[in-house]
Amino acid sequence: MTEQRAVLDATVSFLNGGGLAVEDFRLDLPPAIAQAKGKAQQQEVGRLLVTHLGLAMVGEIRITKLEIVREQHKGSRGILAAAAAAGLEMPDAAADADAVRPRPEGALVELSHPIRAGLRTYPGLPEPVIRPFLTREDSRPKYAEGTEFAMDIIEMVGNTGTYLDSPYHRYAGGGDLASLTLEQLVDLPAEVFHLQDSTERGIGANVFLERELRGTAVLLHTGWDRHFATEAYTKDAPYLAEDGVRYLVEQGVVLVGIDSINIDDTEPGSGGARPAHSLLLEAGIQVVEHLTGLEQLPASGAAFTATPPLVEDFATFPVRAFARLP
Repeated sequence: MTEQRAVLDATVSFLNGGGLAVEDFRLDLPPAIAQAKGKAQQQEVGRLLVTHLGLAMVGEIRITKLEIVREQHKGSRGILAAAAAAGLEMPDAAADADAVRPRPEGALVELSHPIRAGLRTYPGLPEPVIRPFLTREDSRPKYAEGTEFAMDIIEMVGNTGTYLDSPYHRYAGGGDLASLTLEQLVDLPAEVFHLQDSTERGIGANVFLERELRGTAVLLHTGWDRHFATEAYTKDAPYLAEDGVRYLVEQGVVLVGIDSINIDDTEPGSGGARPAHSLLLEAGIQVVEHLTGLEQLPASGAAFTATPPLVEDFATFPVRAFARLP
């Protein structure tokens, strides 16, 4: 079912005085409200607005402009609970009519870039080299007739494709890849922030205030993966700002992932500071970079997995990142 949102101008007055106004405010909508008409629709949208903003002592809600648009849900606070209380169903983002094909409940979604010889992940880092150790032709004399094998060698830096940073990446005394437990990496409740239409590069703390994040994998969907392996990928990329980093650490998240070239700002103006890597990895929060396909996930409800091999004394390695849809 296609997701829809309200775009509205409204004023709200309070019984104890004062009021507030919103302009071009966007709000996730259950299908029943999106399809309603006239005053009934305005009334329900007004109620959702109050729920989303957590308002009390509300007097009059006046909507002066209301437009319903087809747009991916952002996870508007309180909307799921309000819809459930009213007996309204929310659409399944994974079964959106605009998708290539409907995805059933529990379907797996690929979130990793494939690795190939010559892949350029990050400027200045060596590209993977793949060559045979044992060719099929050379293996034939070693085995029975009709039996052959291929064995391959790959030479690559750990920061290739979609990869996970362990604390050892930043700190000499931090845990390496082999120290990570499956509980830190598998079936993590995912909170996805769809930020592809943001006009700001830095992702600050205010983005995260509307949700409960403790124990979750926070996935930042910026849409920058569309530039992966191109020159455009390296310039003016989105990143997690320091106040956003500190907030996520305070909230006790388990993992943070992004579909951009780096979770930190890598532009020259940053002065080489890396607050996201420093603070997250110091807190034992794993970092996954160069994700792709996050647009396929709902704002909440999916389970995220990203597992590197158990390599001792190694900091960073490619992962097969994926999510299971609710």
